[in-house]
Amino acid sequence: MTKGFLIAATNSGVGKTTSSMGLMAALKKRGQIVQGFKTGPDYIDPAYHTVISGRPSYNLDTYMMGTDGVVDQYMRASEGSDISIVEGVMGLFDGMDSTEISGAAHVAKTLDVPVFLVINTHGMSRSVAAMLKGFAEFDPDVHIAGVILNKIGSPRHLDLIKGALDGKIPIVGALPRNPDITVPERYMGLHLPEEDNLDFTQLANFVEENMDIDLMLQIAADYEKERPVPPEIKSPETDVKIAVAREPAFCFLYPAMVDALKQAGAEVIFFSPTEGELPEADGYYFPSGYPEFHIQKLSESAATKKLKDLAADGIPMLGEGAGLSYLCESYTTADGTFKMAGILPAESEITKKLQGLGYAEAKPLSSEFGTKNIRAHEFHYSITNPAKDSKFAYEMLRGKGIADKKDGLHEYNVLAGYMQMHPGSFPIADFVEKCRMNKRK
Repeated sequence: MTKGFLIAATNSGVGKTTSSMGLMAALKKRGQIVQGFKTGPDYIDPAYHTVISGRPSYNLDTYMMGTDGVVDQYMRASEGSDISIVEGVMGLFDGMDSTEISGAAHVAKTLDVPVFLVINTHGMSRSVAAMLKGFAEFDPDVHIAGVILNKIGSPRHLDLIKGALDGKIPIVGALPRNPDITVPERYMGLHLPEEDNLDFTQLANFVEENMDIDLMLQIAADYEKERPVPPEIKSPETDVKIAVAREPAFCFLYPAMVDALKQAGAEVIFFSPTEGELPEADGYYFPSGYPEFHIQKLSESAATKKLKDLAADGIPMLGEGAGLSYLCESYTTADGTFKMAGILPAESEITKKLQGLGYAEAKPLSSEFGTKNIRAHEFHYSITNPAKDSKFAYEMLRGKGIADKKDGLHEYNVLAGYMQMHPGSFPIADFVEKCRMNKRK
Protein backbone atom coordinates (compact mmCIF):
# COMPACT_ATOMS: atom_id res chain seq x y z
CA MET A 1 0.00 0.00 0.00
CA THR A 2 1.18 3.51 -0.81
CA LYS A 3 0.19 6.50 1.28
CA GLY A 4 0.19 9.90 -0.38
CA PHE A 5 -1.60 13.10 -1.32
CA LEU A 6 -1.50 15.86 -3.91
CA ILE A 7 -0.92 19.56 -3.18
CA ALA A 8 -2.91 21.64 -5.67
CA ALA A 9 -3.87 25.30 -6.00
CA THR A 10 -6.54 27.52 -7.47
CA ASN A 11 -3.99 28.93 -9.92
CA SER A 12 -0.26 29.43 -10.40
CA GLY A 13 1.72 31.53 -7.96
CA VAL A 14 -0.45 31.03 -4.88
CA GLY A 15 1.95 28.88 -2.84
CA LYS A 16 1.69 25.22 -3.81
CA THR A 17 5.45 24.92 -4.39
CA THR A 18 6.26 26.51 -1.03
CA SER A 19 3.68 24.29 0.66
CA SER A 20 4.95 21.13 -1.05
CA MET A 21 8.60 21.87 -0.34
CA GLY A 22 7.84 22.87 3.24
CA LEU A 23 5.88 19.68 3.90
CA MET A 24 8.68 17.57 2.45
CA ALA A 25 11.25 19.39 4.60
CA ALA A 26 9.12 19.13 7.75
CA LEU A 27 8.45 15.42 7.27
CA LYS A 28 12.11 14.74 6.47
CA LYS A 29 12.99 16.58 9.70
CA ARG A 30 10.62 14.23 11.52
CA GLY A 31 12.60 11.29 10.18
CA GLN A 32 10.07 10.30 7.50
CA ILE A 33 11.14 8.87 4.15
CA VAL A 34 9.49 11.24 1.67
CA GLN A 35 8.98 10.59 -2.03
CA GLY A 36 8.32 13.65 -4.16
CA PHE A 37 6.50 13.93 -7.48
CA LYS A 38 5.60 16.78 -9.83
CA THR A 39 2.55 16.93 -12.06
CA GLY A 40 3.43 17.83 -15.64
CA PRO A 41 6.72 18.31 -17.47
CA ASP A 42 8.51 20.75 -15.11
CA TYR A 43 12.16 20.11 -14.20
CA ILE A 44 12.93 22.70 -11.52
CA ASP A 45 10.39 21.88 -8.81
CA PRO A 46 11.47 18.22 -8.81
CA ALA A 47 15.09 19.38 -8.41
CA TYR A 48 14.08 21.04 -5.13
CA HIS A 49 12.13 17.97 -4.05
CA THR A 50 15.21 15.85 -4.67
CA VAL A 51 17.49 18.10 -2.61
CA ILE A 52 14.99 18.19 0.28
CA SER A 53 14.00 14.51 0.37
CA GLY A 54 17.25 12.92 -0.72
CA ARG A 55 15.33 10.83 -3.29
CA PRO A 56 14.85 11.54 -7.01
CA SER A 57 11.53 13.29 -7.62
CA TYR A 58 9.60 11.99 -10.62
CA ASN A 59 7.24 13.68 -13.06
CA LEU A 60 3.70 12.37 -13.45
CA ASP A 61 2.32 13.46 -16.82
CA THR A 62 -0.74 11.76 -18.25
CA TYR A 63 -0.10 13.20 -21.72
CA MET A 64 3.47 11.98 -22.17
CA MET A 65 3.17 8.85 -20.02
CA GLY A 66 -0.48 7.80 -20.23
CA THR A 67 -2.52 6.96 -17.13
CA ASP A 68 -1.00 3.48 -16.78
CA GLY A 69 2.48 4.99 -16.99
CA VAL A 70 1.64 7.51 -14.26
CA VAL A 71 0.39 4.79 -11.89
CA ASP A 72 3.39 2.59 -12.65
CA GLN A 73 5.86 5.44 -12.01
CA TYR A 74 4.11 6.44 -8.79
CA MET A 75 4.16 2.91 -7.42
CA ARG A 76 7.75 2.16 -8.37
CA ALA A 77 9.18 5.42 -7.04
CA SER A 78 7.11 5.27 -3.83
CA GLU A 79 8.49 1.89 -2.86
CA GLY A 80 10.31 2.14 0.46
CA SER A 81 8.88 5.58 1.33
CA ASP A 82 6.65 6.55 4.26
CA ILE A 83 4.69 9.19 2.39
CA SER A 84 4.41 10.36 -1.22
CA ILE A 85 3.74 14.03 -1.96
CA VAL A 86 2.65 15.06 -5.45
CA GLU A 87 2.96 18.75 -6.30
CA GLY A 88 0.32 19.91 -8.76
CA VAL A 89 0.66 22.26 -11.71
CA MET A 90 -1.13 25.55 -12.46
CA GLY A 91 -4.71 25.48 -11.15
CA LEU A 92 -6.19 22.19 -9.97
CA PHE A 93 -8.42 21.74 -13.04
CA ASP A 94 -6.10 23.23 -15.66
CA GLY A 95 -4.99 20.69 -18.24
CA MET A 96 -3.86 20.59 -21.85
CA ASP A 97 -5.96 22.99 -23.93
CA SER A 98 -9.47 22.88 -22.44
CA THR A 99 -9.20 19.28 -21.23
CA GLU A 100 -8.14 17.74 -17.93
CA ILE A 101 -5.26 15.82 -19.57
CA SER A 102 -1.91 16.36 -17.83
CA GLY A 103 -3.54 18.50 -15.13
CA ALA A 104 -3.33 18.02 -11.37
CA ALA A 105 -6.95 16.84 -11.10
CA HIS A 106 -6.37 14.20 -13.76
CA VAL A 107 -3.33 12.89 -11.89
CA ALA A 108 -5.23 12.91 -8.57
CA LYS A 109 -8.04 10.87 -10.11
CA THR A 110 -5.62 8.54 -11.87
CA LEU A 111 -3.80 7.80 -8.59
CA ASP A 112 -6.95 8.04 -6.43
CA VAL A 113 -5.26 10.25 -3.83
CA PRO A 114 -6.71 13.06 -1.69
CA VAL A 115 -6.05 16.69 -2.61
CA PHE A 116 -5.11 19.58 -0.34
CA LEU A 117 -6.03 22.84 -2.05
CA VAL A 118 -3.93 25.99 -1.57
CA ILE A 119 -5.84 29.28 -1.74
CA ASN A 120 -4.18 32.69 -1.71
CA THR A 121 -6.38 34.60 0.75
CA HIS A 122 -4.83 38.01 0.15
CA GLY A 123 -7.63 40.54 -0.31
CA MET A 124 -10.38 38.02 0.49
CA SER A 125 -12.41 36.74 3.42
CA ARG A 126 -15.89 35.31 2.68
CA SER A 127 -14.99 34.86 -0.99
CA VAL A 128 -12.61 32.09 0.11
CA ALA A 129 -15.69 30.03 1.02
CA ALA A 130 -17.19 30.55 -2.44
CA MET A 131 -13.94 29.62 -4.12
CA LEU A 132 -13.52 26.45 -2.03
CA LYS A 133 -17.13 25.40 -2.63
CA GLY A 134 -16.74 25.82 -6.37
CA PHE A 135 -13.53 23.78 -6.52
CA ALA A 136 -14.94 21.06 -4.26
CA GLU A 137 -18.07 20.59 -6.37
CA PHE A 138 -16.63 21.04 -9.87
CA ASP A 139 -15.61 17.38 -10.27
CA PRO A 140 -17.00 14.91 -7.71
CA ASP A 141 -14.28 12.39 -8.61
CA VAL A 142 -11.62 14.74 -7.22
CA HIS A 143 -11.50 14.46 -3.43
CA ILE A 144 -10.50 17.79 -1.88
CA ALA A 145 -9.72 16.63 1.63
CA GLY A 146 -8.41 19.86 3.12
CA VAL A 147 -7.59 23.49 2.40
CA ILE A 148 -4.36 25.40 2.98
CA LEU A 149 -4.98 29.11 3.46
CA ASN A 150 -1.94 31.05 2.29
CA LYS A 151 -0.93 34.68 2.92
CA ILE A 152 -3.08 35.16 5.99
CA GLY A 153 -2.76 38.83 6.97
CA SER A 154 -3.59 38.61 10.69
CA PRO A 155 -5.40 36.47 13.29
CA ARG A 156 -8.56 38.51 12.64
CA HIS A 157 -8.24 37.79 8.89
CA LEU A 158 -8.11 34.08 9.67
CA ASP A 159 -11.12 34.31 11.99
CA LEU A 160 -13.15 36.02 9.27
CA ILE A 161 -12.37 33.22 6.82
CA LYS A 162 -13.11 30.50 9.38
CA GLY A 163 -16.46 32.13 10.09
CA ALA A 164 -17.40 31.96 6.42
CA LEU A 165 -16.47 28.31 5.88
CA ASP A 166 -19.01 25.56 6.55
CA GLY A 167 -16.46 23.21 8.11
CA LYS A 168 -17.09 20.34 5.69
CA ILE A 169 -13.54 20.62 4.37
CA PRO A 170 -11.02 21.05 7.19
CA ILE A 171 -8.40 23.79 7.28
CA VAL A 172 -5.10 21.89 7.35
CA GLY A 173 -2.90 24.98 7.06
CA ALA A 174 -3.02 28.72 7.63
CA LEU A 175 0.21 30.31 6.43
CA PRO A 176 0.96 33.92 7.35
CA ARG A 177 2.71 36.14 4.83
CA ASN A 178 6.44 35.47 4.88
CA PRO A 179 8.62 37.00 2.13
CA ASP A 180 11.71 35.27 3.53
CA ILE A 181 10.75 31.84 2.16
CA THR A 182 10.03 32.64 -1.48
CA VAL A 183 12.23 31.25 -4.25
CA PRO A 184 13.54 33.73 -6.87
CA GLU A 185 12.34 33.32 -10.47
CA ARG A 186 13.64 34.10 -13.95
CA TYR A 187 12.46 33.67 -17.53
CA MET A 188 12.39 29.85 -17.52
CA GLY A 189 11.17 29.32 -13.97
CA LEU A 190 12.56 29.23 -10.46
CA HIS A 191 16.25 29.51 -9.74
CA LEU A 192 17.94 26.14 -9.42
CA PRO A 193 18.50 24.81 -5.88
CA GLU A 194 22.28 25.28 -6.11
CA GLU A 195 21.81 28.94 -7.07
CA ASP A 196 19.71 29.91 -4.09
CA ASN A 197 20.32 30.07 -0.36
CA LEU A 198 16.83 29.01 0.65
CA ASP A 199 16.91 27.72 4.23
CA PHE A 200 15.04 24.43 4.18
CA THR A 201 15.19 24.20 7.97
CA GLN A 202 13.46 27.56 8.22
CA LEU A 203 10.91 26.38 5.68
CA ALA A 204 10.32 23.15 7.61
CA ASN A 205 9.81 25.07 10.86
CA PHE A 206 7.43 27.50 9.17
CA VAL A 207 5.24 24.67 7.87
CA GLU A 208 5.43 22.73 11.13
CA GLU A 209 4.14 25.79 12.98
CA ASN A 210 1.36 26.64 10.53
CA MET A 211 0.09 23.34 9.12
CA ASP A 212 -1.62 20.44 10.86
CA ILE A 213 0.73 17.82 9.47
CA ASP A 214 -0.63 15.09 11.73
CA LEU A 215 -4.12 15.64 10.36
CA MET A 216 -2.84 15.55 6.78
CA LEU A 217 -1.05 12.28 7.42
CA GLN A 218 -4.17 10.84 9.03
CA ILE A 219 -6.29 11.85 6.04
CA ALA A 220 -3.75 10.23 3.72
CA ALA A 221 -3.81 7.05 5.83
CA ASP A 222 -7.63 6.96 5.88
CA TYR A 223 -7.67 7.34 2.10
CA GLU A 224 -4.98 4.73 1.47
CA LYS A 225 -5.94 2.13 -1.11
CA GLU A 226 -4.59 -1.23 -2.18
CA ARG A 227 -2.94 -0.84 -5.55
CA PRO A 228 -1.41 -3.50 -7.76
CA VAL A 229 2.34 -3.74 -7.43
CA PRO A 230 4.11 -3.24 -10.79
CA PRO A 231 6.10 -6.23 -12.00
CA GLU A 232 9.76 -6.18 -11.10
CA ILE A 233 12.09 -4.80 -13.73
CA LYS A 234 15.24 -6.88 -13.86
CA SER A 235 18.18 -4.74 -14.90
CA PRO A 236 20.22 -6.44 -17.62
CA GLU A 237 23.98 -6.62 -17.54
CA THR A 238 25.43 -3.35 -18.75
CA ASP A 239 27.22 -3.71 -22.06
CA VAL A 240 27.29 -0.10 -23.25
CA LYS A 241 28.40 3.16 -21.64
CA ILE A 242 26.44 6.38 -22.12
CA ALA A 243 27.72 9.72 -20.84
CA VAL A 244 25.03 12.20 -19.78
CA ALA A 245 25.82 15.91 -19.44
CA ARG A 246 24.63 17.04 -16.02
CA GLU A 247 25.59 20.53 -14.83
CA PRO A 248 23.95 24.01 -14.81
CA ALA A 249 24.29 24.32 -18.61
CA PHE A 250 22.51 20.97 -19.06
CA CYS A 251 20.32 20.60 -15.98
CA PHE A 252 16.86 19.69 -17.29
CA LEU A 253 16.98 15.92 -17.03
CA TYR A 254 14.13 13.59 -16.12
CA PRO A 255 15.29 10.92 -13.63
CA ALA A 256 12.98 8.55 -15.49
CA MET A 257 15.20 9.00 -18.55
CA VAL A 258 18.24 7.89 -16.55
CA ASP A 259 16.29 4.89 -15.26
CA ALA A 260 15.25 3.98 -18.80
CA LEU A 261 18.85 4.14 -20.05
CA LYS A 262 19.88 1.74 -17.30
CA GLN A 263 16.93 -0.56 -17.93
CA ALA A 264 18.06 -0.79 -21.56
CA GLY A 265 21.46 -2.06 -20.45
CA ALA A 266 23.47 1.16 -20.30
CA GLU A 267 25.96 2.19 -17.70
CA VAL A 268 25.29 5.88 -17.12
CA ILE A 269 28.09 8.28 -16.25
CA PHE A 270 27.65 12.02 -15.71
CA PHE A 271 30.01 14.73 -16.89
CA SER A 272 30.39 18.49 -17.27
CA PRO A 273 31.21 19.75 -20.77
CA THR A 274 31.63 23.28 -19.38
CA GLU A 275 34.48 22.01 -17.23
CA GLY A 276 36.08 20.30 -20.23
CA GLU A 277 35.07 16.79 -19.19
CA LEU A 278 34.44 14.28 -21.96
CA PRO A 279 34.64 10.70 -20.68
CA GLU A 280 35.13 7.84 -23.10
CA ALA A 281 31.69 6.47 -23.91
CA ASP A 282 29.63 4.67 -26.54
CA GLY A 283 27.09 7.50 -26.71
CA TYR A 284 26.42 11.00 -25.36
CA TYR A 285 23.22 12.66 -24.18
CA PHE A 286 22.87 16.44 -23.82
CA PRO A 287 19.65 17.51 -22.02
CA SER A 288 18.34 21.05 -21.99
CA GLY A 289 19.43 23.75 -19.57
CA TYR A 290 21.07 27.18 -19.48
CA PRO A 291 24.13 27.19 -21.79
CA GLU A 292 23.71 30.96 -22.31
CA PHE A 293 24.83 31.57 -18.72
CA HIS A 294 28.10 29.67 -19.31
CA ILE A 295 28.55 30.33 -22.99
CA GLN A 296 32.17 31.52 -23.21
CA LYS A 297 33.51 28.77 -20.99
CA LEU A 298 31.44 26.21 -22.87
CA SER A 299 32.70 27.50 -26.22
CA GLU A 300 36.32 27.28 -25.11
CA SER A 301 35.90 23.86 -23.48
CA ALA A 302 38.13 21.03 -24.66
CA ALA A 303 35.04 18.81 -24.69
CA THR A 304 33.25 21.07 -27.16
CA LYS A 305 36.19 20.99 -29.53
CA LYS A 306 36.40 17.17 -29.54
CA LEU A 307 32.76 16.29 -30.13
CA LYS A 308 32.66 16.75 -33.90
CA ASP A 309 35.45 14.22 -34.44
CA LEU A 310 33.58 11.72 -32.27
CA ALA A 311 30.39 12.32 -34.23
CA ALA A 312 32.26 11.81 -37.52
CA ASP A 313 33.46 8.46 -36.14
CA GLY A 314 29.81 7.43 -35.72
CA ILE A 315 29.39 7.86 -31.97
CA PRO A 316 25.63 8.38 -31.35
CA MET A 317 24.53 11.58 -29.60
CA LEU A 318 21.16 12.88 -28.46
CA GLY A 319 20.35 16.51 -27.68
CA GLU A 320 17.27 18.34 -26.41
CA GLY A 321 16.68 22.09 -26.25
CA ALA A 322 19.98 23.45 -24.99
CA GLY A 323 21.56 20.24 -26.27
CA LEU A 324 20.37 21.18 -29.76
CA SER A 325 21.96 24.64 -29.54
CA TYR A 326 25.18 23.14 -28.20
CA LEU A 327 25.53 20.65 -31.05
CA CYS A 328 24.99 23.37 -33.69
CA GLU A 329 27.74 25.41 -35.34
CA SER A 330 27.24 28.51 -33.19
CA TYR A 331 25.12 30.03 -30.45
CA THR A 332 24.44 33.77 -30.31
CA THR A 333 23.65 35.43 -26.99
CA ALA A 334 23.67 39.02 -25.70
CA ASP A 335 27.44 38.58 -25.25
CA GLY A 336 28.11 37.73 -28.89
CA THR A 337 28.31 34.72 -31.18
CA PHE A 338 30.16 31.68 -29.84
CA LYS A 339 31.39 28.58 -31.60
CA MET A 340 29.71 25.38 -30.47
CA ALA A 341 30.32 21.71 -31.27
CA GLY A 342 29.72 22.26 -34.99
CA ILE A 343 28.09 18.90 -35.67
CA LEU A 344 24.68 20.02 -36.91
CA PRO A 345 24.45 22.40 -39.91
CA ALA A 346 22.56 25.13 -38.06
CA GLU A 347 23.00 28.26 -35.96
CA SER A 348 21.16 28.96 -32.69
CA GLU A 349 20.31 32.25 -31.04
CA ILE A 350 18.81 33.09 -27.65
CA THR A 351 16.06 35.73 -27.76
CA LYS A 352 14.12 37.75 -25.21
CA LYS A 353 10.84 36.33 -26.45
CA LEU A 354 9.35 32.95 -25.66
CA GLN A 355 9.62 30.95 -28.89
CA GLY A 356 8.02 27.66 -27.96
CA LEU A 357 5.95 26.46 -25.02
CA GLY A 358 3.58 23.54 -24.69
CA TYR A 359 3.02 19.91 -25.41
CA ALA A 360 4.18 18.46 -28.69
CA GLU A 361 3.42 15.43 -30.78
CA ALA A 362 5.62 14.27 -33.63
CA LYS A 363 5.49 11.63 -36.32
CA PRO A 364 8.78 9.92 -37.19
CA LEU A 365 9.72 10.55 -40.82
CA SER A 366 11.63 7.27 -40.91
CA SER A 367 11.52 3.99 -38.98
CA GLU A 368 15.08 4.82 -37.94
CA PHE A 369 13.53 7.25 -35.43
CA GLY A 370 10.72 4.99 -34.24
CA THR A 371 7.42 3.63 -35.49
CA LYS A 372 5.03 5.41 -33.12
CA ASN A 373 4.24 9.06 -32.59
CA ILE A 374 6.20 10.80 -29.86
CA ARG A 375 4.62 12.96 -27.18
CA ALA A 376 6.96 15.51 -25.65
CA HIS A 377 7.18 19.09 -24.37
CA GLU A 378 8.73 22.30 -25.72
CA PHE A 379 9.94 25.30 -23.71
CA HIS A 380 12.57 27.55 -25.26
CA TYR A 381 13.55 31.15 -25.85
CA SER A 382 16.04 30.28 -28.56
CA ILE A 383 15.59 29.90 -32.29
CA THR A 384 17.62 27.62 -34.55
CA ASN A 385 18.24 28.35 -38.22
CA PRO A 386 19.18 25.18 -40.11
CA ALA A 387 20.93 25.00 -43.47
CA LYS A 388 18.66 24.52 -46.48
CA ASP A 389 19.75 20.90 -46.97
CA SER A 390 19.32 19.94 -43.30
CA LYS A 391 17.75 16.56 -42.50
CA PHE A 392 14.92 16.18 -39.99
CA ALA A 393 13.64 13.19 -38.08
CA TYR A 394 10.11 14.29 -37.17
CA GLU A 395 7.05 16.00 -38.57
CA MET A 396 5.31 18.07 -35.90
CA LEU A 397 1.63 17.24 -35.50
CA ARG A 398 1.44 19.50 -32.46
CA GLY A 399 4.00 22.06 -31.38
CA LYS A 400 6.55 24.18 -33.21
CA GLY A 401 9.78 22.24 -33.62
CA ILE A 402 12.85 23.77 -35.26
CA ALA A 403 11.53 24.97 -38.63
CA ASP A 404 8.64 24.35 -41.03
CA LYS A 405 6.88 22.09 -38.48
CA LYS A 406 9.89 19.78 -38.43
CA ASP A 407 12.10 18.78 -35.51
CA GLY A 408 15.01 16.48 -34.84
CA LEU A 409 18.00 17.66 -36.87
CA HIS A 410 20.26 14.72 -37.60
CA GLU A 411 23.77 14.32 -38.94
CA TYR A 412 26.01 11.24 -38.65
CA ASN A 413 24.43 9.38 -35.69
CA VAL A 414 23.55 12.63 -33.95
CA LEU A 415 19.93 13.63 -33.30
CA ALA A 416 18.82 16.85 -31.58
CA GLY A 417 15.68 18.96 -31.43
CA TYR A 418 13.55 21.26 -29.32
CA MET A 419 11.31 18.49 -28.05
CA GLN A 420 12.19 17.49 -24.50
CA MET A 421 11.57 13.78 -24.36
CA HIS A 422 10.20 11.45 -21.70
CA PRO A 423 10.66 7.66 -21.88
CA GLY A 424 6.89 7.35 -21.49
CA SER A 425 6.69 7.79 -25.26
CA PHE A 426 10.22 8.36 -26.59
CA PRO A 427 12.00 5.08 -27.55
CA ILE A 428 15.16 5.73 -25.56
CA ALA A 429 16.00 2.00 -25.76
CA ASP A 430 16.47 2.51 -29.52
CA PHE A 431 19.18 5.10 -28.78
CA VAL A 432 20.90 2.63 -26.45
CA GLU A 433 20.72 -0.04 -29.14
CA LYS A 434 22.24 2.36 -31.69
CA CYS A 435 25.12 2.95 -29.25
CA ARG A 436 25.46 -0.79 -28.81
CA MET A 437 25.53 -1.51 -32.54
CA ASN A 438 28.09 1.22 -33.21
CA LYS A 439 30.29 -0.15 -30.44
CA ARG A 440 30.34 -3.58 -32.06
CA LYS A 441 31.42 -2.30 -35.48
